[in-house]
Amino acid sequence: MNVCLIGSGGREHALAYRLKQSESLNKLYIVPGNPGTKNLGENLNYDINDKKGFAGFCKEKGIDLVVIGPEKPLTEGLADVLREEGIKVFGPDSKAADIEAHKSFSKGLMKKYSVPTAAYEEFEDTEKEKAIEYIKGQKYPVVIKADGLAAGKGVLICADYDEAVDALEEIFTDKVFGSAGSKVLIEEFMTGLEASVFAITDGTDFICLPAAQDHKRIGDGDKGKNTGGMGAYAPAPLVTEELQKEIDDKIICPVLDAMREEGRTFVGCLYAGLMITGEGAKVVEFNCRFGDPETQAVLPLVKGDFVKLLYSAANYKLDKNCVSFSSGASVCVVTASGGYPDSFGKGFVIEGLDSINDPEIIVYHAGTKETDGKIVTNGGRVLGITSVIKENDLKAAKQKAYAAVSKINYTNIYFRKDISDKAFDKVS
Repeated sequence: MNVCLIGSGGREHALAYRLKQSESLNKLYIVPGNPGTKNLGENLNYDINDKKGFAGFCKEKGIDLVVIGPEKPLTEGLADVLREEGIKVFGPDSKAADIEAHKSFSKGLMKKYSVPTAAYEEFEDTEKEKAIEYIKGQKYPVVIKADGLAAGKGVLICADYDEAVDALEEIFTDKVFGSAGSKVLIEEFMTGLEASVFAITDGTDFICLPAAQDHKRIGDGDKGKNTGGMGAYAPAPLVTEELQKEIDDKIICPVLDAMREEGRTFVGCLYAGLMITGEGAKVVEFNCRFGDPETQAVLPLVKGDFVKLLYSAANYKLDKNCVSFSSGASVCVVTASGGYPDSFGKGFVIEGLDSINDPEIIVYHAGTKETDGKIVTNGGRVLGITSVIKENDLKAAKQKAYAAVSKINYTNIYFRKDISDKAFDKVS
């Protein structure tokens, strides 16, 4: 099959890497791709905002399957137009993508269909005083979330009333999240350990990939601001077979049924961000695509024909038998630009990429570009340096990942030093 992958980040590099290994693949195009994907397929610049034009391009190239990586083209309806033109797509249409685009829709769906999640109330930006009155009576900490898409950064955890008032001021008055913050959800704070689960689905049937754990905060020990993700590991020992069955039965299956019931059949990767509490698994959020950086750690553990799996989902006939899972472990450490997630410099030469030639290390490009034959930094999150070992030994996987990180250097390089540590008490 000829496959076209949409996106340019670390997640898309990981998808391209895995798609490239599939027996069913003939040719891979990546639009626009990055310096890391150019050796896996053909990077092409095409304006996907011209949806009809892009559909024509897919027909011209004989594309059998389009895989859409980021949430923005999904929420803006790229899959809708491609399907209307008879092109197979792995990724939900815009109505189904509302599960990520609007947290109020997602929470309302869970409330209606009794899917376990945190208690919440929602407020429009015209209801600031009402929201301030509401938080007076809340137990702290509380979580305040922007309703719309905010690149993974629209969640504020407020330790007390004053912090919560400041957060509402920032969102409603200062517009720190722009139009994404025109509505907020104020949620109870859930305690427990987080896990990320990817369900590959044709809208009815599904298969869950090995569970992962992301590290959202910028600093070691989960301190500081939220980011798009500073690293991840898989499999998460927290998610036992028994717990995975509970997640399947009480979360994934009911939500897919609910989406069909609501006329929003979800085809693609349903990402469930979960909190494993004393009362079991509860949903923190849903995303309408693969997570970043969890994808970088999860996909190397998937064996078999990945193209065939995604195509079968896009064709509404999920073939769960074309893949299996490795018994190994993977740790992805994100190297970022100093200053991220606030302001940071770009254009710094990345040194040491050629010194990594370990078959158990994958260097995913996230925020890079090629200038005058050199790879330079071009984003907040720059690289995802990922170990993949055959044994399920996260300590060894961590050690290997950080040994590779030590070979990379650029001006103001920054990374967390504790990726995967939360797992160790679960595996020792």
